[in-house]
Amino acid sequence: MTPNPATLWAEIFIDELYSAGLRHICISPGSRSTPLTLAATAHSHLKHSIHLDERSAAFFALGYALESGNPAALLCTSGTAAAEYFPAIIEASQSEIPMLVMTADRPPELRHSGANQTIDQIKLYGNHVRWSVDAPLPEINPSTRALRYLRALADRVLAVSLGQNALPGPVHVNFPFRKPLEPSGVSPLNSMLLGFGGDVRRTEGAHTRIHNAPRVSQADLLSDVLKRIQAKKKGVIVAGPRCPRGEFPFALAKLSSLTGYPILADPLSGLRFGKHIHTGTIIAGYGAALRTHELADAQPELILRFGVMPISQPLSDFLENLPESVPQIGISAHGFWSDPTYTLSELFVADPLLFVEGLSELLGEKVESGKWAQLWKDAEQGVWDALAVAPDFEGKTVVDALRNVPAESRIFVANSLPIRHVEEWMLASEKPLQIYASRGVSGIDGTISTALGVASATDAPTLLLTGDLSFFHDQNGLQALFSPLRGEMSDRAEGGGLKITILLINNGGGGIFHRLPVANHEPPFEEAFLTPHKFDFSHTARLYGLNYELINADNAAEKVAAAMSAPESHILELRTDSAEGERVRRELLARLPD
Repeated sequence: MTPNPATLWAEIFIDELYSAGLRHICISPGSRSTPLTLAATAHSHLKHSIHLDERSAAFFALGYALESGNPAALLCTSGTAAAEYFPAIIEASQSEIPMLVMTADRPPELRHSGANQTIDQIKLYGNHVRWSVDAPLPEINPSTRALRYLRALADRVLAVSLGQNALPGPVHVNFPFRKPLEPSGVSPLNSMLLGFGGDVRRTEGAHTRIHNAPRVSQADLLSDVLKRIQAKKKGVIVAGPRCPRGEFPFALAKLSSLTGYPILADPLSGLRFGKHIHTGTIIAGYGAALRTHELADAQPELILRFGVMPISQPLSDFLENLPESVPQIGISAHGFWSDPTYTLSELFVADPLLFVEGLSELLGEKVESGKWAQLWKDAEQGVWDALAVAPDFEGKTVVDALRNVPAESRIFVANSLPIRHVEEWMLASEKPLQIYASRGVSGIDGTISTALGVASATDAPTLLLTGDLSFFHDQNGLQALFSPLRGEMSDRAEGGGLKITILLINNGGGGIFHRLPVANHEPPFEEAFLTPHKFDFSHTARLYGLNYELINADNAAEKVAAAMSAPESHILELRTDSAEGERVRRELLARLPD
């Protein structure tokens, strides 16, 4: 019997994706995507999860890639289902996060015909994907070249997503399928893989293995930077979000020690937490410290910038207002432009780890920098001293609640106020923690789903720190807690879903707007910006069968630690007054020595 070409097309593509390194696929139910769904769920090694909401599925894939460094695949049917992926695709694009998007489509003869559930999906995501491919229609008797193309396409889309051409990011493959969509004449589902197509056979590993080699700086360029460091005793290293992980924090801390340059460590940089903080000078309270008199006249002579622009607005203003005579040198693995103030004097497109290690090797021994690093330490200590005696306010309570999280915890932080609390008030610590946030476009959508995606890629304890509106915006994402992760790669396959602790800061609306000038315009401030609500989130916990507890500033740290060590997921709600919190915060900053 002639096999269904759509079935075999899907089997070959899914099988090759696994051979090329794909390990997780997020599936949303639909009809036109049947061939790919059956191939993915039947694969004996590929892990998969089922997501009823495509928007949540896409953010789940985003979180998986944040933690694992590898793309997850998304799979949906045709029509508006594909459009639901768009917000997460934009975030992945702006944040250089690998992602593979597979959308099913009607065949060409049904496009532009008024056929139900048919939209124009060709290049649907525009410039927000690194590559968009309209896959060929499945053939009953494909040529050997066609089959080689299909396998090579699977290898290529993963490689492009990981940064083969330049920046890592999302890739879109659109699959047109004619009916029948279900298998016919093929039993079991994968039986034809080894013999389909005559001489084409499944090979060991990927059909085409694609390797990305690191970019190494030329020796003369490193020597030029070295001469500047030796001539400029007062330098600063800015470690923004998306610095490399692994050995990079230790390497950058060593460079800090050799040069005497303090590291201003964004919480998303990976430099603020870990044992490397004892090697170099790690400054976490720079945002407030820059307001103090100690640093008022602290004019740096050289800036080295890693990662992308930091969260802190005071730090951004500081960098922008430096004299043009102060060189600002950026180092980027892929050349991603992250300089909205256009203050970079040079940009090195190079592997940051190799760049830093090369500089340290050339330096050899410490450069005498006097009391420069100590000046920054003293200014920061003044911030922590002021925070210690300040009354409780939202930011102080939040970071206090995080102090007892287990080592190696993953903490996903929602945008608006939560990430700013962490950035402003969370001290550096030798406890290894990994902090994540969606700062590509800094939206509040997909927060729960992204955090659960992080949890799916690790066995480490995972905490979501979120505000009330971000939580409300993605309540559908909680469904992933109960979508079993199927496949050989999952240790949770028998036990069901995921485990997460959610610390929910409920300040009754858009508290972030209290920091903006619009807060002085009433009306319409409360109605159109603050958007107060009376949501009772215990009902959400009851809907999903989750443990729920209302906590307070006095017991928050204890409750968070207990929930993270418990076997089941928890929602811990902390109710605060954002207006009062902003008032206390401003008074604290005003009391800093100036």
